[in-house]
Amino acid sequence: MTTEVTPYFGYRDGQAAIEFLTKAFGFETTMKFDDEKGGVAHAELRLGDAVIIVFNDYDGYERAPRKGDTSGQGVYLVVDSKQTVDRLHQQATALGAVTIWEPVQAEYNYRFRVQDPEGFEWSFGIHRPGEPQDDWS
Repeated sequence: MTTEVTPYFGYRDGQAAIEFLTKAFGFETTMKFDDEKGGVAHAELRLGDAVIIVFNDYDGYERAPRKGDTSGQGVYLVVDSKQTVDRLHQQATALGAVTIWEPVQAEYNYRFRVQDPEGFEWSFGIHRPGEPQDDWS
């Protein structure tokens, strides 16, 4: 069985979100349909093998509130190096993302987490989830 995960995000300003995701993280828009209100009906963005869907949220969906450091919900993307982690964190915060976790070597991963301008959480790290656990000590 082949399975892929494609998260979707309803942004209040879909076009601004696409611009942020492109500049902050390097996503490329592969498909985009505008809606009758001038917003985004459906857009697909790719970063390497990762694909997400973005659309305009006209219904005012609630964002999970942060409790402590984080909302407990978000997207994690695997990148190739610590240098890429550091670069993406710098780009995102320069564009208005709020740091939740600075780039740091945790017990199991070198990673960071930010909250984008509309409240979604994005984590990037070098650990590839789902692979067998190595000796972390």
